[in-house]
Amino acid sequence: MAPSTFRPMLTPGPARRVDAMPTALTPVFVGLRTGLHLLVVGLCAVVVVRGLLVPADAPAAVVGLTGAFGAVYGGGGMLVRAVGTARAGRAWLGALVVVWMVLLALVPEAAYLAFPLFFLCLQLLPRPWSLLAVAAVTGVSVVGLAARSGWSVAGALGPVIGAGVATLIGLGYQALAREAREREDLVAQLLATRGQLARTERAAGAADERSRLAREIHDTVAQGLASIQLLLHAAERAAPDGPGAAQVRLARETAAAGLAETRRFVRELTPPALDDGDLAAALRRLAGATWTGLEVEVHADGAADLPMATQTALLRIAQGALANVEQHAQARHAVVRVERTPAAVRLTVSDDGRGFDVAATSSAPETGSFGLRAMRERLAQLDGELRVTSSAAGTSVQVELPVGTP
Repeated sequence: MAPSTFRPMLTPGPARRVDAMPTALTPVFVGLRTGLHLLVVGLCAVVVVRGLLVPADAPAAVVGLTGAFGAVYGGGGMLVRAVGTARAGRAWLGALVVVWMVLLALVPEAAYLAFPLFFLCLQLLPRPWSLLAVAAVTGVSVVGLAARSGWSVAGALGPVIGAGVATLIGLGYQALAREAREREDLVAQLLATRGQLARTERAAGAADERSRLAREIHDTVAQGLASIQLLLHAAERAAPDGPGAAQVRLARETAAAGLAETRRFVRELTPPALDDGDLAAALRRLAGATWTGLEVEVHADGAADLPMATQTALLRIAQGALANVEQHAQARHAVVRVERTPAAVRLTVSDDGRGFDVAATSSAPETGSFGLRAMRERLAQLDGELRVTSSAAGTSVQVELPVGTP
């Protein structure tokens, strides 16, 4: 029996396995253990009384060995529970059997102590060795009774019946223990499923709220800025050299910049759908979106069979990175690449833009890119890593997420 499966649940000491957490079956386990302990005490008392009141060989030895049996049972049981290994349990059982056999050679009533030994054999030994041990203890009891009191039907049937009853009770106890463990596992799975469902509902609510905000921004702020831009453009064409023409042009350019920024916010709030569970297709739809002067190329053959949460995170990070490229890099070409390894998935977004000072941005995050800060915050929640390299030849944003990210 492996140490990880050792469960001396009928031995003295505090319960640590099946009934470590209160369940509906805890009273049953406690009652069975208490009953076994009381049975051992009662049988030891019977043997002591027999050794003192009925003429026997070496009554002092009978009393001493009975006390030794009780001490080994109690003290050894608590020691075994503290050690918690199968080898310690077998050594404890062996010591009890040796003391019992010596005691049986002195007084026939010691055969009664075989009954608790049956339970311990069933608990401390794996099958089929536990059943063989029960049969061996039964045989020793029958032979010991016959040697001291002569052969009789009652002397033979008594230990056999006791062994049968103990075996049935022990196997029933193990079945109850197994059921309790299965119920605890089921409850743990249900709690984990409930937690996952709650997280999914929160994520769905956040997605719905982002979509609502995107619609509101698009229908109000973006439309207003577009109208202002058109009106200013018409005023500029009507009087290109009139008074305030420069201010009108500056206002139009400011409105155009605000409109572009607002549309970027709307894109970030509403990423391409992942309803089909295909990150590669979503990235290609993202690449086909309206990017001002930017051509986007996608290589995502390694994106299959990823968890939905991982795909969503990679899609949003790719969208934020491309928005940064469009807004800051003055690039003409960008490449989105997804690579899969046995332990992780890697997303790389690279461009041929003008680059920026990564060290300065990292040392002063409050003045840096909001997109990079958002990526770092998202990756911190998913145990991911972000690496940014940049030079005059372009910028590369590399993200790595564990494949098993929930």
